[in-house]
Amino acid sequence: MSTESGKAFDLKIFVRLMSFAKQYRLKFGTAVISTILLAIASAASPYVLMHAVNDFTTTKNLNQLLNYTVIMLVILLIQVALQFLFIYYANWVGQHIIRDIRATVFKKIMDFKMGYFDTTSVGRLVTRVVSDIETIANFFTQGVFMIVSDILKMLVVIVVMLVINWKLALIALAVLPILIYATKLFQIAIKATFQDVRNQVANLNGFVQERVTGMKIVQLFNREKIEYKNFVGINDKHKKAHIKTVWYYSIFFPIAEILSSIAIGLIVWYGGFQVVENSTVTVGAIIGFIKMAQMLFRPLRQIADKFNQLQMGIVSGERVFAVIDTESSIDKKGTIEATNLKGNITFNDVHFSYIKGEEVLKGISFDVKKGETVAIVGATGAGKSTIINLISRFYEIDSGEIAVDTIPVEQYNISSLRKKVAVVLQDVFLFSDTIHNNITLNDTTISAEEVITAAKQIGIHDFIMSLPNGYSYNVKERGAMLSSGQRQLIAFLRAYVSKPSILILDEATSSVDSHSEQMIQDATDLITKNRTSIVIAHRLATIQKADTIIVMDKGLIVEQGSHKNLLQKKDGFYRNLYDKQFSDESTE
Repeated sequence: MSTESGKAFDLKIFVRLMSFAKQYRLKFGTAVISTILLAIASAASPYVLMHAVNDFTTTKNLNQLLNYTVIMLVILLIQVALQFLFIYYANWVGQHIIRDIRATVFKKIMDFKMGYFDTTSVGRLVTRVVSDIETIANFFTQGVFMIVSDILKMLVVIVVMLVINWKLALIALAVLPILIYATKLFQIAIKATFQDVRNQVANLNGFVQERVTGMKIVQLFNREKIEYKNFVGINDKHKKAHIKTVWYYSIFFPIAEILSSIAIGLIVWYGGFQVVENSTVTVGAIIGFIKMAQMLFRPLRQIADKFNQLQMGIVSGERVFAVIDTESSIDKKGTIEATNLKGNITFNDVHFSYIKGEEVLKGISFDVKKGETVAIVGATGAGKSTIINLISRFYEIDSGEIAVDTIPVEQYNISSLRKKVAVVLQDVFLFSDTIHNNITLNDTTISAEEVITAAKQIGIHDFIMSLPNGYSYNVKERGAMLSSGQRQLIAFLRAYVSKPSILILDEATSSVDSHSEQMIQDATDLITKNRTSIVIAHRLATIQKADTIIVMDKGLIVEQGSHKNLLQKKDGFYRNLYDKQFSDESTE
């Protein structure tokens, strides 16, 4: 999608944003009708004032003046009512539209392949979902609706001025082309600065989010001063982008004010001259024209700020639609429901690369039969974790085939397939929610009794009950108040209660103490029993009971067999890994 900064107004983005208002036609129409009537009522006030002044200066009739006062009061009350309808429904429509856009963006993000998140800053995505869409809200409430309202007011005022005295009207409007031209130049100049401001906000959000998430690394490696210096630089760019925007405003507003004052001066000069010379213009007309000129130029001066909201909404819309239009979703054409999976897994000549041309898996082939436990070992970067990502369809393979129960995984309904595959990762993610909800992931089909029974079997029930409020204990972000072992056991429990057909354990015991490791090992034995399981581990002692061990190196399967058979190969990869690991442990 184009992001041409010199383009003052992107009609395609505008039309696309407005398309979200279709389903709210009635409320949208109410807001528009209200502003049309409001424009008429606003112009009626100086018109009545003009006649009141003329009649009173001629007749000195106080009763007639009182009548005019009542009329103006009624007009004021009508304006208040119309203003209420306009503000309420304009904001109602705006808020419903951004709710819909935000839901559309979030749903799109949820459907992205993992590869998208590998290359996209979390802070930037947060900016799209929160800040940019909030700006789109202002696009509707402060931009579109207010600009329509102001333009209607100006048109009605111009018509009334021309009807009253076309000569005086032309004199008053003489500076209008200059002001419109200045506004146009302002629009063109401000577009690029708004885009720069939004980019700097995204950079700032991304930087802060990454540093807060990685604060432990920042402090461990004594990088506080360096990161602060980097932050100051990014923050300064953000400041400069805003100052550039303010600079344009500081030029435009004084020019608009001067032109407005000139118009009023021309009205007084020409109107006064006509009053003195031939009375073709009345004093009431001059007062009414001054009032109408103020009504005309005030919104015209402020319309620049409204275009500010409109332009920022266009820029934000451009960025949000760039996310929506990104072709990075998993193919979801599969329709087969994975309701009764046996758990047979087949990799047949699978090739895969995260970056085109750099293969991570090179012709991988193996079978896992129902109920078997297969362990995958190898050095870092061998491709172990990639295999489990492909089983869950986080990524699409380059070639070959992955099948579950002889059916290629892409033919399954992806949601039903993932429901039958449970994964326990080394880096356990816990949400800011209760222990219970972190275990069930808000799946209402899993009862509290099932959770408690499973927790007792896993061996974590007593620990959970020792926490304040037990299963209702609110876990802090990422489970920061829990130990690695406790988080791992909760992850095991999460997997266990989901009753998967296929279980994947990725480095599940590599970062816990010996006591927790034994608990996790016992839990592993429990939940892998009679269930197809793939275990990835650094500690070879934890996988010796596996039916098959697959040894990987640089994206290739170099060996596979049972623990006993692989140890018999004196110069084999597995034997070397085993000897090295146990010799290292014996020297500790």
